[in-house]
Amino acid sequence: MADGSALTLAALGGTGLSVLGLAGTMGVGLVFLQAALAKLRHRDLLAGVISNYRLLPSAMVAPAAVLLAPAELVIAIGLLLGGQALAAAASILLLAVFAAAMGINIARGRREIDCGCGRSQLRQPLSWLLVARNLLLAALLVPRLLPNPAPAMADLVVALAGGLAIFVIVQLFNAIGALAASPLATQRR
Repeated sequence: MADGSALTLAALGGTGLSVLGLAGTMGVGLVFLQAALAKLRHRDLLAGVISNYRLLPSAMVAPAAVLLAPAELVIAIGLLLGGQALAAAASILLLAVFAAAMGINIARGRREIDCGCGRSQLRQPLSWLLVARNLLLAALLVPRLLPNPAPAMADLVVALAGGLAIFVIVQLFNAIGALAASPLATQRR
């Protein structure tokens, strides 16, 4: 850039959005993979987590608990294998549903329930930050809904690094949020 201004996604045009969308699919795909595997490992707890939200009729809790982890796993695989528009759309929808469920419970004054975000050993109470996290992850996938040119090898490398960074940031966000809400942290206050 001749005037010395920073390189932005707008300056990159479609390629920048394509790389951002691909990085988002990699990162969100890894988030969904980790969440699905955690839910499968602790499937006996999932119905209780879903029930705590008090959004589904009792008869729907068990089927939702049975279907959620496999759905997340299928979405994760779809995202990680190229992030086709269908996988991106399903992921955006699921993230929006999770954000809405959290938002409804926060509005009801029910912040103390566990979000069920994946790692049972790092329980997190509901917060607007978790809602924002889910909406931000969904927004990262929007470019995958648009027509995307075939990425160059350099774009794939950048997208992979970006996706790994997104995954690590989400994991750190979750760990810090859970630790901040832990009994040890509340004793220090």
